[in-house]
Amino acid sequence: TPNRIVWDSEVKEIILSTNSGQIGVLPNHAPIATAIDIGILRIRLKDQWLTMALMGGFARIGNNEITVLVNDAEKGSDIDPQEAQQTLEIAEASLRKAEGKRQIIEANLALRRARTRVEAINAIS
Repeated sequence: TPNRIVWDSEVKEIILSTNSGQIGVLPNHAPIATAIDIGILRIRLKDQWLTMALMGGFARIGNNEITVLVNDAEKGSDIDPQEAQQTLEIAEASLRKAEGKRQIIEANLALRRARTRVEAINAIS
């Protein structure tokens, strides 16, 4: 994130949610820069997968390194399942009550973020 490093380690594979779909990144991947969508980042360390909820940003891949800069990131293992579920329910209720384009857009964004956090938890359980 702009405020802190969330992860810095060697990995076997990364799967990113980009604005044009998911991409897998393995060693010797072609250099690219891509926008990151709100979604799950999957990280494979040997035989174990870790997940993170990412809240949009961009990634740069090259020279067997990947740099991901996002607005916010949470490790799936750090997310409180009850709090995430409550936030999801509140976001769903807010969308149902939303009136006007701006409220609907903001409610949809909050719902996507809440769903991503719940998915990050479920992906590791």
